[in-house]
Amino acid sequence: MRLFVGLDLPADSIRTLDAFQARLRPLARLSWSPAANLHITTKFIGEWPEERLEEVKTALRALTPRPPIDIRIQGLGFFPHERAPRVFWAGIEAPPELAMLARDTDEALGQLGVARETRPFAPHLTLARIRHPVPLDRLLREIAAARAKEFGRFTAREFFLYLSKPAPGGSVYTKLAEFPFS
Repeated sequence: MRLFVGLDLPADSIRTLDAFQARLRPLARLSWSPAANLHITTKFIGEWPEERLEEVKTALRALTPRPPIDIRIQGLGFFPHERAPRVFWAGIEAPPELAMLARDTDEALGQLGVARETRPFAPHLTLARIRHPVPLDRLLREIAAARAKEFGRFTAREFFLYLSKPAPGGSVYTKLAEFPFS
């Protein structure tokens, strides 16, 4: 089973991002993420044996309690950068507690044998993947006009363990467990 840990978005932010993506889709042939799949990944686990699923849940339940986290979705960009883009993203602004959640999750799951993160935590929403070189001029002009746009604010009160199953129209995510903040 392919697993990851992350935060859900509220319905109003999903609607706002869906409308924004709909405006951009005709401008470039990218692999657009379905708005319903948008989430903030705090830890990608990858392939994990189903018989060890309870170990992951137990490790996540044991994380230090923390207060809810205020999050703002704002800004747009590319990984690794605009000159050679592979991922088009919307930015996440949050207090250090979000990075602490990612670090604590990485530490707890690392003790189970999950590969540790080697890159700094960079919270974002993957709006699209760029699998092949395509003309981006029209998209880049539209993005330049919307770089400072805010797509929503919310308070995260829990995080989730997700199952990711590949499907023809994009992966299907299923919540396997919920972990409330204190």
